[in-house]
Amino acid sequence: MGLKDSQLANGEEIVLSIRTHWKALAEPIALAIFLLAVVWAGWWFTRDLSYGTWITLALGVLAVGIALFFVVIPILRWSTERYTITTRRISHRTGILTKVGRDIPLHRVNDIGIEKGLLDRILGCGTLTVSDATDKAGMDLHDVPGVEAVHVQLQNLLYSRDDGSDDGEWPPNEPPRSRGRA
Repeated sequence: MGLKDSQLANGEEIVLSIRTHWKALAEPIALAIFLLAVVWAGWWFTRDLSYGTWITLALGVLAVGIALFFVVIPILRWSTERYTITTRRISHRTGILTKVGRDIPLHRVNDIGIEKGLLDRILGCGTLTVSDATDKAGMDLHDVPGVEAVHVQLQNLLYSRDDGSDDGEWPPNEPPRSRGRA
């Protein structure tokens, strides 16, 4: 559910639109496989019993109920979560029924942290923590695929319009620059 063109300001362009890493799906998919194995095992061991069909049916209904909450909903959450980086802001959008979003203007960003655990390093993903110059807590972008490349691209965006002067231009509050004389 990333940003649409109609949600962009004049002159704003989408640089990256990222879905969270597929590792977020590993646990729900493993649970789905386990539930299928349990229903199949229930059928296998009770197929010769007179009430075996009822046991298999009960296991199937229980498995569907568990799968709804612990497989289907996490997959839907994953499919609706997007991180979008534009030429002006960082955006996080998520939500199945209730859509939730937060934007941080690039000129407000004052720190970008990166965190990669062991599994993240193996899979090539990680967490970006974007801190801004407000009282509100920063934004954590979890399970970003290619997190180091995204980090570099975000850094490049932050400083792409820096003209080297201290005239209040991009980024605001930049430190004064000494001018070399030629």
